[in-house]
Amino acid sequence: MRLDGFGLFVDDMAKMIRFYKDVLGFEIKEEENTSNVYLVKDGTLFLLYGRNDFEKMTNRRYEYIKGLNGHSEIALYVDTFEEVDEAYKKAVKNGYMFGCFGDSLLILND
Repeated sequence: MRLDGFGLFVDDMAKMIRFYKDVLGFEIKEEENTSNVYLVKDGTLFLLYGRNDFEKMTNRRYEYIKGLNGHSEIALYVDTFEEVDEAYKKAVKNGYMFGCFGDSLLILND
């Protein structure tokens, strides 16, 4: 068994598409203006679900944790620390805000 993909709920679909595609180099698999967006990185599928669209699709109302109380994590492997530094610089240059904890943990808020 291997991980094939996973999904994340997002508030701002356009912002998250730009981050994963333009900053981290994910490949988008269909039109950007759909309710659910599929991206691929190194053979792993990333599914982005717009929270409001997901509620319409499932015909249910959900409650989501706001702020820094809840989170999802994604670990991306890199060969060198320089790759992390370059990705961070590219993200900041594109207007993304991070919280930094220690030397290697960055948090991006959606």
